[in-house]
Amino acid sequence: QVQLVESGGGSVQAGGSLSLSCLGSGYTYDSYCMGWFRQVPGKEREGVAVIHTGRGRTDYAASVKGRFTISQDNNENTVYLQMTSLKAEDTAMYYCAADLRLGSRLSSQCGMFADQYAYWGQGTQVTVSS
Repeated sequence: QVQLVESGGGSVQAGGSLSLSCLGSGYTYDSYCMGWFRQVPGKEREGVAVIHTGRGRTDYAASVKGRFTISQDNNENTVYLQMTSLKAEDTAMYYCAADLRLGSRLSSQCGMFADQYAYWGQGTQVTVSS
């Protein structure tokens, strides 16, 4: 079955950097959507960055554009999130997610909404202290 395993995360002071990794398994597609989402208690899960692994297109939430970079290593079925200039408001549980639907695989743009993604990792905590 499809499995996503995140690693990285942790605690850092404001202005610092962290990297997250997400290793996918249980599927053989080369072209699909992967995304990073985050959630704080009491709030909805929000899209942070997404990438179409076949087209290479990336999209970012306005709040992280210019600070976060999503990238991929298709050979390793891994997606990364490089986070720089971190702010206290970036503190959240971060999840990676996969959208393997045919329509998404054939498209060139990935969605930023959590309900478009059927497969999720267990999450990794990012804490930024000011």
